[in-house]
Amino acid sequence: MKKRIIAYLEYIDEILDENSEINKGVERDWDKEMEKHLTQIAFFAHERLVHLIVFCLVAVCTVMCILAFVIKGEIMLLPLIVLLFVLLIPYCMHYYLLENSVQRMYEQYDAMRNKKEVYFSMQNSK
Repeated sequence: MKKRIIAYLEYIDEILDENSEINKGVERDWDKEMEKHLTQIAFFAHERLVHLIVFCLVAVCTVMCILAFVIKGEIMLLPLIVLLFVLLIPYCMHYYLLENSVQRMYEQYDAMRNKKEVYFSMQNSK
């Protein structure tokens, strides 16, 4: 998924760059490009939601196991706590990538809209 997100973001940045090789002699239909981009945003936003739910569940299970270990003092919970932390860290990194990538896609969408007409842009905001 990480490779797909990064490749897609680079592809859209290249389309938006007027001096790019991919744009030489091509007249873009920005309505069609925006429609395709919104579809990809929906896919990645859904993926982001699923990973948020999984990330939260793993975090809650980790906290519950830590609390159970502190209250009961069961040594057998330590391997489970370590395993959950091992899962929690990559989930956190992957969710971070998804969240930032989807927000970047929103900015790309705004840039596409600006190719057609004057539209909202975060660069213009204070």
